[in-house]
Amino acid sequence: MIRSRLFWMAISLVVLIVAFVGGVVAFGFGPLRNYDVQEIIFRERFQRYDALILNAAQRHGVSPSLIKSVIWRESRFQPEMRGTSGERGLMQVTEIAAKDWVVSEKIEGFSAPDLFDPKTNIDVGTWYLARALKHWAHKDNPMPFALAEYNAGRTRVKRWERDSNKLKDAFKADDLRAVMDFPGTRQYIESIMHRYHQYRERSEFEEREPALAK
Repeated sequence: MIRSRLFWMAISLVVLIVAFVGGVVAFGFGPLRNYDVQEIIFRERFQRYDALILNAAQRHGVSPSLIKSVIWRESRFQPEMRGTSGERGLMQVTEIAAKDWVVSEKIEGFSAPDLFDPKTNIDVGTWYLARALKHWAHKDNPMPFALAEYNAGRTRVKRWERDSNKLKDAFKADDLRAVMDFPGTRQYIESIMHRYHQYRERSEFEEREPALAK
């Protein structure tokens, strides 16, 4: 009798969970949009790479909260992820970016499948982010520029800068958002910046980080 009661209690709990998640999805706050739900369900996966993130952050001088936000947006912490244009792994790194990293860092014995290794992938992606942040360091807020480059490429970001008809020194982050003709890239930047601020506000990484970006 007790076992039967426990069995039906377990079934009821499962039904409630399914109903809750289904209701969340139905109202537009599904697991891919509601981070709190994702983190509860996939907590271990969402924290699995924190040590690798912190190591890469210290090595390349990039905020670990920014790195983790990019990983969340690019792959939802799934190292086997493949993109539609050949991107691979946690930070969805392309072979072209990896080849630039190999030359810059003098890496030997690298092959494309290595991008599915979390440590390698995070190191390459963070290196690329660091390079983009340095390139746009003269801007009022380099982070949106670097994220735009990460998502759409530096050539497009430079085109948006030209299209604004503003001098380079006067072209700011708000101008980038206004002139950008890739809605997907604009949403990409906004979602990562939102997650970045969330991580910072809750002290996801205790180590000292740069001042909050706008």
